[in-house]
Amino acid sequence: MIIYPAIDIRGGRCVRLTEGRFDAETVFADDPAEMALKWAGMGAEFLHLVDLDGALAGEGKNVPVIERILQSVNIPVQLGGGIRNLETIEKLLALGVTRLILGSAAVKNPQLVEEACKKYPGHIAVGIDAKNGEVAIEGWGKGSGVAATELAKQMATYGVETIIYTDISRDGMLSGVNVEATAALARACGVPIIASGGVASIEDIRRVKAVEADGVQGCIIGKAIYTGAVDLKEALALAKEA
Repeated sequence: MIIYPAIDIRGGRCVRLTEGRFDAETVFADDPAEMALKWAGMGAEFLHLVDLDGALAGEGKNVPVIERILQSVNIPVQLGGGIRNLETIEKLLALGVTRLILGSAAVKNPQLVEEACKKYPGHIAVGIDAKNGEVAIEGWGKGSGVAATELAKQMATYGVETIIYTDISRDGMLSGVNVEATAALARACGVPIIASGGVASIEDIRRVKAVEADGVQGCIIGKAIYTGAVDLKEALALAKEA
């Protein structure tokens, strides 16, 4: 299982939101590239970046910061937030991003996902952010009326190879990962899932690791490593256990 330290970027700084609310922000670092170096130095194999301004605006807003991160570390990076067309995908892959996460686009423009998967196989992931089983879009600000399970099954038919599933109600709350819903989604769609939202303690990593056989192949950790609730080195070691 892979642990993905999260670096959420807003206004050029490294922040965390609570339940995806832009009015509930904590700044953890003025330079996201420094955080990237810190997590890579502790043994992280892959980083999870989110352009929060981009998610709201529908276009990349922190590209210079993302470039700096890519130049600072030599581990793969996945990025989400405001990626809504093939031109942006091409540009970001050319910069050195390994995997791009399409969120709102998966609901509003599924054809883009299909085209991107054909053109850039292995480089496209879909982020499914849900509350009470319903997919939320546009920086989590709107409900979509689409069930998370149905969207995941649709994305599987397009050739999406990774889905990041976030339970918004738990994100930034340190209230525990919704392991049951994450494992159920993995079983339903047959696509490898990365769990996201709510990691509160090392026990959450243990619980996610326990459903690895269901298809949950990774876990994103944000607030818990910033507050010290989870020791990243310990989480990485646990994820590697047979």
